[in-house]
Amino acid sequence: MSAQRTVTEKPAVVRRAVAEGRLTVRAETARAIRAGTVAKGDPLAVAEIAGLQAMKRTAELIPHCHNVPLTGSSVTATVVGRTVRVRATAETVARTGVEMEALVGATTALLTAWDMVKYLEKNERGLYPATRLGPVRVVAKVKGEARSA
Repeated sequence: MSAQRTVTEKPAVVRRAVAEGRLTVRAETARAIRAGTVAKGDPLAVAEIAGLQAMKRTAELIPHCHNVPLTGSSVTATVVGRTVRVRATAETVARTGVEMEALVGATTALLTAWDMVKYLEKNERGLYPATRLGPVRVVAKVKGEARSA
């Protein structure tokens, strides 16, 4: 078994991470999102809220993730062509980073959008041959100056 890692000795500094991800859907589904005709409501608005909620619960979902108090967060979802694009930003002043928070926010937002349009994506066998999740990745990470506690 490996030794437990602690962040106790690290200084609290400003930290920010940005994650982006994509959900590729059928052209008809993308048109329904843009037209506002998805039966469950607006997948982009709901995805943004779900992503924000998820960021705040990251430590509950990922066993070794520290509970990080967010000082700022945002999630934006847009449709470009056949792709739902999500950008999640998490900020804190802490001893550890917020990459996991940004990734959880982006991924949850994408899964929420998929859930809301899945009835449009299913084929006759109940599968999703055109639907693709990913990539989801960290596109920016900032570690700033130390601040007093």
